[in-house]
Amino acid sequence: MFNLISILIGLVALLIAMVGILPIPLLPLVNWIAFPVAVVGLAFGLLSRGTAGRNLNIVVLLISGVRLFLTGGII
Repeated sequence: MFNLISILIGLVALLIAMVGILPIPLLPLVNWIAFPVAVVGLAFGLLSRGTAGRNLNIVVLLISGVRLFLTGGII
């Protein structure tokens, strides 16, 4: 059950992170929303036996984290 919750949270975070990748001014700030959502999904993924939700949230964390790192966390 935790794995399913983790996957659903990860998919929501992935959609938010994909919007944050667009090169529209100030839109990448939504990565500040995607990052903590993915952390919550990762916590649920760590509590489950399956690894799909955990891995999905790790990918979302990498995507949004790299985007925030490259832009200095602002734009």
